[in-house]
Amino acid sequence: MAQTVAQPTATTPATLPIGAIAPWAVFFGILMLVLLYFVGAEQGATSVFNGTDVHEWVHDARHLLGFPCH
Repeated sequence: MAQTVAQPTATTPATLPIGAIAPWAVFFGILMLVLLYFVGAEQGATSVFNGTDVHEWVHDARHLLGFPCH
């Protein structure tokens, strides 16, 4: 009775071209900067929106990330 053993074959890992990743990296980088602005700096002299609505919406995130606001 003969038995055969399957030999592992080498496969090359899939590669992504940098041109496919770059637009998404730029998009998410800009999105993170906008979110960081709203959490960290949206009040006072640099305010984009009048009033304290944005400040109140991100108030807990501001404290969680260590930004002073009072």
